[in-house]
Amino acid sequence: MKIVVTGGAGFIGANFVYYELKNHDDEIICYDKLTYAGNLETLKDAEPNKNFKFIRGDISNRAEVYNLFEAEKPDAVINFAAESHVDRSIEDPELFLRTNIIGTSILLDACKKYGIQRYHQVSTDEVYGDLPLDRPDLFFTEKTNLHTSSPYSASKASADLLTQAYCRTYKIPATISRCSNNYGPYHFPEKLIPLMIINALNGKKLPVYGTGENVRDWLYVEDHCAAIDLILREGKIGEIYNVGGHNEKTNLDVVKTILKILGKSEDLIEFVTDRKGHDQRYAIDPTKIETELGWTPKTKFDSGIKLTVDWYLQNKSWWEKIISGEYQNYYAKMYDNR
Repeated sequence: MKIVVTGGAGFIGANFVYYELKNHDDEIICYDKLTYAGNLETLKDAEPNKNFKFIRGDISNRAEVYNLFEAEKPDAVINFAAESHVDRSIEDPELFLRTNIIGTSILLDACKKYGIQRYHQVSTDEVYGDLPLDRPDLFFTEKTNLHTSSPYSASKASADLLTQAYCRTYKIPATISRCSNNYGPYHFPEKLIPLMIINALNGKKLPVYGTGENVRDWLYVEDHCAAIDLILREGKIGEIYNVGGHNEKTNLDVVKTILKILGKSEDLIEFVTDRKGHDQRYAIDPTKIETELGWTPKTKFDSGIKLTVDWYLQNKSWWEKIISGEYQNYYAKMYDNR
């Protein structure tokens, strides 16, 4: 099978590329615009693989997407490509609408025009809004109403609805997955866990929104990749699958765990003004994917966070280049003279 992985130079997309190359003999085409969060150096270990190809392109550019489909004739498309940082969506909503909604619609149009065996939309639990902190018995299921809180989550919910509409109206063989917060290798340094690790290593303050009591369900990224791979191959067309980690933690507990692993003082924690519209709690019920497809997360948070901290300790050059901005020169160095 020939699979186009959009956003494959980002955090989850890159981990999925490596998962596929490790576990299958399929041809993987990474299609990425290389915005601030797309790092081609993340994929340097994939580049020598005969089954891997990188193509630079923008999912919101119809001509580029159609050229991709005409040239490569993919069997499947996994759409990871998205603007995903809530704070950035609050500052610049239009960028999120263009990439996450228009980009998705163009990919779906290409699937309709050129034919596809499977289209998978990678979504988020944030489309459900949030749950109250005092109701630990409540969980998001696939039947939970969409109730978005930020321009980011609204754009992802719109992309989901478009995917469902194309599946019904044009018979696009599509599936959707909605995952909880991911963590692991190659996570961009502006996100909570890598930011806390890097700041702690550099002796800088660790900014925590509000009182740090907001709860997230954490999912190790390799477990997420395994779930998407299973949905791609065995999931039922037209279905939504929630993918959760059974690892609910407050943001403050996550930060304290990182400090403990690194042997750093909790005095580094600095509480800052809370995010606008900050969701209180996310918690996914993954019963459907567990019972119908047999997927369960293998990585508990205590072991996964240690693996993640170790990865950042062993790969300082990767994130130091990002902090300095040097990583953005990697594409030019690798491809401009080819």
